[in-house]
Amino acid sequence: MNQATPLSAKAERSLLLTLAAIQFTHILDFMIMMPLGPHLTRSFNLSVSQFGLLVSSYTLAAGASGLLAALFIDRFERKSLFLVLYGLFGLSTLACGLAQSYEALLVARTLAGIFGGIQSGLVHTMVADLVPFERRGKAMGILMTAFSASTVMGVPLGLLIADQWNWHVPFVVIAGASAVLVVLGQRLLPVMNTHLKQAGERPSVWAGLMQVVKVRNHLTAYSMTFCLLFAGFSVIPYITLYMTNNAGMTTQQVPLMYLLGGLATLVSAPWIGRMADQAGKLVTLRRITLLSVLPLMGITVSAGLPVWALMVICTAFFVLVSGRMIPGMALASSAANPAVRGAYMTLNSAVQSSAMALASLLGGHVVVNQADGTLGNYWVCAFIALGMNALALLAASRVKVQT
Repeated sequence: MNQATPLSAKAERSLLLTLAAIQFTHILDFMIMMPLGPHLTRSFNLSVSQFGLLVSSYTLAAGASGLLAALFIDRFERKSLFLVLYGLFGLSTLACGLAQSYEALLVARTLAGIFGGIQSGLVHTMVADLVPFERRGKAMGILMTAFSASTVMGVPLGLLIADQWNWHVPFVVIAGASAVLVVLGQRLLPVMNTHLKQAGERPSVWAGLMQVVKVRNHLTAYSMTFCLLFAGFSVIPYITLYMTNNAGMTTQQVPLMYLLGGLATLVSAPWIGRMADQAGKLVTLRRITLLSVLPLMGITVSAGLPVWALMVICTAFFVLVSGRMIPGMALASSAANPAVRGAYMTLNSAVQSSAMALASLLGGHVVVNQADGTLGNYWVCAFIALGMNALALLAASRVKVQT
């Protein structure tokens, strides 16, 4: 099937479900590292900083590869490039599972980040290429369920497998699932080469990159996504620590917090996507972002509340803070014309990775360990997030839709 042929409703759904399954493995590969921390630190006798490097190596590599990939990504047919990169991602994840030393694992995580970072941008590019703007909110909602599914099923199952056997096995399982999805992707994903036909005579790689970064509309959309991700990751990395150290939640109750949040977003993500298509992407982004203020503030000052109230606040946080990204990404994916969309979306993925890394770094300097073992200044992160949300909405109002 060629991109020029409109997708039937069945083919479009197959496309989105295949991409969501691929996103599930990609997101799970990233998320599983944090709860596997105790296993890894015991196995390799790691310091906190060494483990932190393992986690951040993926995000940093993803950001760097996104910048590099923007130089060439629109020069290839999308399906073939995507499946090659996804196959290399699967092999890198397998290398994580086979690693016998800290250094080998660090190299494997970096490689997984390199290929995963490019792949993430390509997923949203493919959706923008194939799904009309009027249905793109729903499409992004389906993709967002991959995050929910990884939270509900992937992380708990991965931890169960690690506890039953060892930390190597979850990575091997993810790599095996990736191999199966490469085969399915080859069968179910359509050929996507219309951007090659529309491009005409292509400039040099550097001149092509300048075609992307010099467009004000692109920079405005990048500002929006940067601020949205920065706002979320000003608070997200410290939720578990605050809940256990300050709010009185036990370590046994933490999985329930993620389970409830993930289940709720499985329901809410498609609904928010449909609302974005019906009410408008910008209108929906404003509504969800304004509603997210309540749990965003509440989660940072929730010490002393009963457990049921903590669960309600955390669930609302998962639903609304992640929900902002559905209309946000639908809007961002529509800011570039198809000929340069791959480079544009790959750079957007790099911008997101940078936002997550910088927000986590800033939060680490703001939040302090107090003498009694609790966290201090967490509420400051909420105000940083509120400011970044306001900037995101300002930028979003200035994005011009190109479909």
